[in-house]
Amino acid sequence: MELNNENNITASEERYEELNKLIADPAIMRDQDLYRKYTQEHSVLMPLVSDLRRLREVEAALEENNELLRETEEADFRELVREEISSLEAEKEQLDRDILLAIQPKDPNDDKNVIVEIRAGAGGDEAGLFAAELFSMYTAYAENRNWTTEIIDANETGIGGFKEIVFMIEGKGAFSRLKYESGVHRVQRVPVTESGGRIHTSTVTVAVLPEAEDVDIEIDPADLQIDTYRASGAGGQHVNKTSSAIRITHLPTGTVVTCQDQRSQYKNKEKAMRHLRSLLLDQKQSEQADAIASERRSQVGTGDRSERIRTYNYPQGRVTDHRIGLTLYHLESILLGDIDEIIEALVTAEHESAMREVNQVRNED
Repeated sequence: MELNNENNITASEERYEELNKLIADPAIMRDQDLYRKYTQEHSVLMPLVSDLRRLREVEAALEENNELLRETEEADFRELVREEISSLEAEKEQLDRDILLAIQPKDPNDDKNVIVEIRAGAGGDEAGLFAAELFSMYTAYAENRNWTTEIIDANETGIGGFKEIVFMIEGKGAFSRLKYESGVHRVQRVPVTESGGRIHTSTVTVAVLPEAEDVDIEIDPADLQIDTYRASGAGGQHVNKTSSAIRITHLPTGTVVTCQDQRSQYKNKEKAMRHLRSLLLDQKQSEQADAIASERRSQVGTGDRSERIRTYNYPQGRVTDHRIGLTLYHLESILLGDIDEIIEALVTAEHESAMREVNQVRNED
């Protein structure tokens, strides 16, 4: 990469210098949300700017050494210069790769917490039981990464499954790892509720939403209808004694969220609002994504919740991710939260897709 194309480069470096000033501004420091936003952006840009500046140094050194090679005839010295040129060219090649990857559009939500919605689909009670197993898989994965999990709302089936469960996972980078889980998960097995021993296919839908902050989504209180009711389910004896459960309806969009997990009406309202903000952010970003040409979308998948992304086949102990054609034969450990191998393969596929797009654009130019 020659640094005569200043479009991305100058913009990145100018923004980096601007952020240096912003995060040193006492007024910005007093606004913790804004300060956190700017410092996060600064930390993302820092390695890119460092690579860009080092690339300039390497290119200047290459030019100087090539000039020396043209001017000198002394054999030993020419050999030393050639070695230096070879080393600089290797470093330049690595910097080119790093910079090309870094200037790809980043998902601004990658470092955020997530709200996960799991809903039983086709398959009745069996789908509800598998929804519970996926919930267990994600909570085990979160625990392995020292993230915390908190249930927002749950609708149980009565036999240990869930018709629906909504929960939050808090931890740096949670969305960057779990965003690939959105879609339809299919399970093939002999149901525990089936006495005939036939293999059934059931489906569960997973949606992974980045947690929205106040700066991401503004909600007018006048747009909200808030209802309270007596909670039900496995929340303990207190749930039927007080109207602590909360239902919030966002009138402009018709979006409805509920929370009955806590004894406190205030805490339920707080958790329901976190869910609502994330849903509204997801709707906003989905609308923006729809404006992108289909050929520019990641080959890993569109993120559409109707897209079948994975099959869990119990008789064969097999898990297949259909987006990248990956098949693994350790179903049991995957359901215990060992899903990093799948996630890493999806991350790699997405990066490779991005690099192909960059190279295509460069060739067109």
